[in-house]
Amino acid sequence: MDDSTPLSGFWGIDVASEKFDVACCGQRDIETLPNDESGIATLIHRLSTCPIGLIVVEATGGYETKLVVALEAAGLPVVIVNPLRVRQFAQALGILAKTDAVDARVLARFGQDVRPPRRPLSSENARRFHALVARRRQLLDIRAMERTRRKQCQFAEITLSVDRLLESLDDQIEQLDHQLAELVQQDEVWRERDELLQSVQGVGPAVSQALLADLPELGQLNRRQISSLVGVAPFNRESGKHKRYQMITGGRAAVRSALFMAAFNAVRCNAPIRQFFERLRQAGKPYKVALTACMRKLLTVLNAMIRDRTPWRKPAVT
Repeated sequence: MDDSTPLSGFWGIDVASEKFDVACCGQRDIETLPNDESGIATLIHRLSTCPIGLIVVEATGGYETKLVVALEAAGLPVVIVNPLRVRQFAQALGILAKTDAVDARVLARFGQDVRPPRRPLSSENARRFHALVARRRQLLDIRAMERTRRKQCQFAEITLSVDRLLESLDDQIEQLDHQLAELVQQDEVWRERDELLQSVQGVGPAVSQALLADLPELGQLNRRQISSLVGVAPFNRESGKHKRYQMITGGRAAVRSALFMAAFNAVRCNAPIRQFFERLRQAGKPYKVALTACMRKLLTVLNAMIRDRTPWRKPAVT
């Protein structure tokens, strides 16, 4: 795609659970189709007769997956974008209303003005792995809440109900752990990366699986890009004479959570990370600031290891 692409080549699709709205940049007409096989087939047939520069779809937590997979299979250029970026873009244009039709037009305009880069769509196996990791994370959250409720129980029958649910959750989490381990072993690339990641003290199976599922860019970007993508890179906050502390913002929350646990463990069992943490603390850095710096350092190390396909080398004991 180049700058000579006509306005009609940019399309925006706002996807909901039961339908999606289609808009073309420069046109006011909105077409609404059911979010099922017939609607997707109708859309592909319509788009195949039009000039296509880029089709922009907003991430909706999974409702868009079937549509995007079909568009990709049909050879149409499609990209999934962050809803927050699109909303901020709309506000910058002075568009405060938010409806499905408005969102579809904004997505088309976003494609024309911003030209978001296309990324290869994940394979079906990768999407399944990602979904299993997300489900495991959901079950862990539910188990944590149920354990809190158990401490507050005042009646035996409620305690029994909570215990039964906790037992079921433990079984399901264990099954997911087996499924994820099997998927990693069946894929040669995942297996190699998993061995590299777990060679670092502080990185266990859960952290490794989270990085494999939620950070496929690991090893493909430089240290600044990967830190910014995850959301552990500090950004300046200055205006005139006013200066505030640097802060991290944005990024992928699931990856940050996994890195937090890895850094938390590494501070205790990984000598170089522990020394780095202690040096920051002695310099007066707050605990969370020092731990966030350890997260960033650990991410940089993991990124280089995957890039160079080199396992962690423990420092010599002195």
